[in-house]
Amino acid sequence: MAATIKDIAKKTGLGLATISSYLNGGNVREKNRILIEEAIEELHFEVNEIARGLKTNRTRLIGIIIPELNNPFFAEVVAEMEDILRNNGYATMLCDCRTDEKREKEAIEFLKRRRVDGIISMPVTKDVRCFRGLQKAGIPVVTVDRKIEGLDCDCVLVDNRGGTRQAVEQFIRAGHKRIGIITGKDEVYTTKERLLGYFDALEAAGIERDDRLIANGQFTIRGGASALKELVENNADMTAVYVCNYEMMVGAMIEINDLGLRIPEQLSLIGFDNIEFAKACVPRLSIVTQPTKDIAKEATNCMLHRLECGKQDNVRTTSLPTGFLEGKSIRLLKE
Repeated sequence: MAATIKDIAKKTGLGLATISSYLNGGNVREKNRILIEEAIEELHFEVNEIARGLKTNRTRLIGIIIPELNNPFFAEVVAEMEDILRNNGYATMLCDCRTDEKREKEAIEFLKRRRVDGIISMPVTKDVRCFRGLQKAGIPVVTVDRKIEGLDCDCVLVDNRGGTRQAVEQFIRAGHKRIGIITGKDEVYTTKERLLGYFDALEAAGIERDDRLIANGQFTIRGGASALKELVENNADMTAVYVCNYEMMVGAMIEINDLGLRIPEQLSLIGFDNIEFAKACVPRLSIVTQPTKDIAKEATNCMLHRLECGKQDNVRTTSLPTGFLEGKSIRLLKE
């Protein structure tokens, strides 16, 4: 027969309240902690998570919803969040919605039925209703990487606009004026912000905007390849391209190789994210980098704070700075 909390009490001589406090993550005296852990090991005691969840109205489960599991950025952030949550006594339940709004809504309902304590989402949809439904049910929401207008919740972003502006300014300082950009899906928050950063850099340098230099790569490898081809075919005088995410960067590099273009002699290039890929390319690519560990830490801290305080007011949006890893993919056109 499985050991119970009463067996631990009998073994240790401690009260049920002390043992219950330990099992639920509360503070107990060090000597009592040692006694309880020794008894748990000796008696092979296992916590009945379902029963505990019904009693405390907490499952100690956090749902995480991401657009694409095979995206290195999302995978790195999730791995870091999982470590932090585990160290705080929480397990995670991951849902990959494949950048599909229907799948995302299904994931939200699934996690709600599983009675998760909170949800951290990198949202695809702009529809606030499904997330508001979670909040009405008392489930806190933290969004990461993308902001949903009209949703009042904690949000952790990076300075996509500023990071893009700084990247395009690298081209401009090197003498480039005909600078292309490969963007993602129009409706996505990060697309809008990175495109604004591109416009900011051009305007500050007095370079006229030309929509022929803007191509949509749909955040996919295939899209990145076709967008790069489109830019090259439509802009014979283009000397540089900024690519707004990793998948599109991979596609752009494939197309550059297929076209036989030399970097940076014939085309200068700056990408977004994935340091390993940038270093593996020849020549090494210059890229905008994101602080994945800081993003994960800030998002999980927001969630843990909400769970601790039990309130959903005084929400905040945190914007973290991007970095820049200089490679050898930018040609100097002027001294």
